[in-house]
Amino acid sequence: MKKLVISIISPFMVSVFFLTSCNPALNGNDGSMKILATTTVLADITRHIAGDRVQVESLLPFDTDPHAYQTAPLDVIKITESTFLILNGIEYEHFIGPLLENAEGERLLIVASDGLEAHHMDERQGEGHAAETESSEGHEHETGDPHMWLDPNLVTTYVENIRDGLIEADSAGAVEYSANADSYIAQLKELDAWIVEQVNTIPVERRLLMTNHEALGYFADRYGFEIVDTILPGFSSEASASAWEIAAAVETVKSSGAPAIFLDEVENADLADQIAAETGVKIVDDLHLESLTDGPPAGTYIDMMKHNVSRIVESLK
Repeated sequence: MKKLVISIISPFMVSVFFLTSCNPALNGNDGSMKILATTTVLADITRHIAGDRVQVESLLPFDTDPHAYQTAPLDVIKITESTFLILNGIEYEHFIGPLLENAEGERLLIVASDGLEAHHMDERQGEGHAAETESSEGHEHETGDPHMWLDPNLVTTYVENIRDGLIEADSAGAVEYSANADSYIAQLKELDAWIVEQVNTIPVERRLLMTNHEALGYFADRYGFEIVDTILPGFSSEASASAWEIAAAVETVKSSGAPAIFLDEVENADLADQIAAETGVKIVDDLHLESLTDGPPAGTYIDMMKHNVSRIVESLK
């Protein structure tokens, strides 16, 4: 069979090559195959597919914002010990390049979002925000919106990509992985129907989302919300806002009638509080958009989505 080997070109560019391998850990599950997902959300999705056949861990801990994540030496050890690495992709794992450069060995790599088309900032302009760029060794390039997991329908593609990767690594478990994936996709469809039902209780004219950074684009597109503005001009919670952009956000809140500003619990609420003080808008700062929690209210991906939707609906009805 074939093994995916990671070759690092730069901290922001990962090239994947197919090489023949006879490593037993990747040609059948003898208990030594270890899956490492970069985030708690990806790890939870993967556990539903892997079942009891494979150990799955998350590189990042609970309640961690990947946008702001600072790596630690232990991360290199985790990657070195893994035989299968799952990334979200779309530059979400901005921290991964140096870790891979320093990790030993080879591992299968799957990009969960592979095959999906990302939003870009120029598609969601209107608030005067410039297209977000990241810089790597002097080269700037536009990044896409990585927050695809906030639309359960897109997570179906995540599931299919992870399922196919597991089957590639452990063909003996193909039937189990396929059955688990089918079962989880059915749960995602039920979740989508539940969200539609909940959102339908919000008057159309009040389906307005004001967020800290551009995280809910896919969610808004799927469920008929309008994103009236974001405080930070980009897809990362680590972006910064100018005085002009903050003033523009204040005016947008006033003119749109947006009832609330929605933040992830791990985000800094200082700018939102400043806007709220000037407009009287409500702050909802207990969403979980980037990470699961160690137990309720967002202990699993599905629980996370139900918590977020419930808080949004309560605030907009």
